[in-house]
Amino acid sequence: QLQLVESGGGSVQAGGSLRLSCVAATDTHTLMCMVWFRQTPEKEREGVARIHPDGTRANYAASVQGRFTISRDNADSTVYLQMNSLTPEDTGVYTCAAVLGPCPRLWFNPGSYNNWGKGTQVTVSS
Repeated sequence: QLQLVESGGGSVQAGGSLRLSCVAATDTHTLMCMVWFRQTPEKEREGVARIHPDGTRANYAASVQGRFTISRDNADSTVYLQMNSLTPEDTGVYTCAAVLGPCPRLWFNPGSYNNWGKGTQVTVSS
């Protein structure tokens, strides 16, 4: 059973930064593809960033490219999302999701991931 626990959310002024963490509590050997999603009551869930199991390849939504960086530390089974130059449009509940093995071919499809955290709130004020 894979448990994902996010942390690092909070409130920040526009232009500020936050770093989210997602800890995968598991003893599995299998590497996993991990993705950050975000959602608000007004918007559908959208993929933000994805990192492949080897940690060398990543995908980003166009709206966050150049501002967000996803990384992973396989030694402690943690994935990070460094968020810089935040704007109010970045506000939402950020949720970590994972699937064992390689990343699916379709980008940011929630149905491809069968392990989900509870999410952490990010609020960006102007």
